[in-house]
Order: sequence, then C-alpha cells, then structure tokens
Amino acid sequence: QVQLRESGGGSVQPGGSLRISCTVFAKLDDFDSMAWYRQAPGREPEVWERDLVAETISGRRTSYAGFAEGRFDFSADTSKNILYLQMNNLRPDDSATYYCNVARWSQGRRLVYWGQGTQVTVSA
Repeated sequence: QVQLRESGGGSVQPGGSLRISCTVFAKLDDFDSMAWYRQAPGREPEVWERDLVAETISGRRTSYAGFAEGRFDFSADTSKNILYLQMNNLRPDDSATYYCNVARWSQGRRLVYWGQGTQVTVSA
C-alpha cells in the first residue's frame, strides 16, 4: 500500500493564490500516472464524484481541465517525491477538497492510490 499525504489547503480570498502539496511515500518514478482531483462540497463522498483537475501520464505533457487551464500549474519534484498544485486567480467555485492520485500497473492490475484530501475554501 502506498500512502499519499496532501497539505497546504486553507482559506483564501477570491483572486488569491494557494499551493497545495502531496507527499508520496514511494518513488514517483514508479508510477505512470499522477493527478490532482477535486470534490466540491455537497457531493457524495465517492471517488467517482471527484473531478479531474490535472494529470500527467507517462511523463507526457500535463493536461488540465478547462476550469484549471491558465490558472493552475501541476508540477512534480521527483527528488523529494512531492506533487504540487499551484492555484492562481482562485474563484469561489474552486472551493473543494483536493486529492492527489498516483497509479501504476502491477502484474496486470491497475493500482490506484489516493491521499486523504486537503480542503480549499475561496471566499471574501
């Protein structure tokens, strides 16, 4: 089992910035997929209720959801095994619990790991 731990969430005013982090207790190079998801308040606490924010697969260029394009930046520090999500020009509808996710194939099975989430609240 691989553990992921998000941090850096909090409250910010509209237009502000926040950087959240995800420490992966394994080598990032062992995973072919890394991503950030979010779940808005009021939605069912199920994995399929989470919306993709950004992902990178097999080291290719990161892809972003439309709402994140131009405002969010996903990066990874493979020397520290940490994922980052820099969020700029935040809006109230960005308020959500943000989850990091890594995945890999192992013996024909797709293994997917999630963090516990970090809360981001955007309000005046």
